[in-house]
Amino acid sequence: MAVVRVVQEFPDELEADLLEFFNVDLLDLWHGRLSLRRIGVLIHSLMSKPGRSTLLMAMDERAKWSERDYMLARISDALELSNYLFLKANVDETESSGLELPPPITRPGEPEPQPQQPEFSDSQGLTDFFGRLNSA
Repeated sequence: MAVVRVVQEFPDELEADLLEFFNVDLLDLWHGRLSLRRIGVLIHSLMSKPGRSTLLMAMDERAKWSERDYMLARISDALELSNYLFLKANVDETESSGLELPPPITRPGEPEPQPQQPEFSDSQGLTDFFGRLNSA
């Protein structure tokens, strides 16, 4: 049973979350005032609290961030890339050679991202691309 496994593997985190979010003491399970079914319902509720639940963070490191945190990191990465591409397009080649692609923000539970330099087309590649668009 999954509830028993959670109680056995993460007792401290579960106890902390039960007290913080529901004002329920895990010791009540041993005193007969709390059932495994009710603990299962409360654990299920804790699973919807990423970024706040100690239990969820112990079970999955990616849960340290909420959805909002992941969206903000994505927006930040997109802005950094947009600024990089703008500068790359609007600065002459001698000045833009020192520009490096900004690294994305590291997310919890994921390996350090390795920035990759984008490949830019030359003038002949752009002419061929737009030529194919016009002929279609």
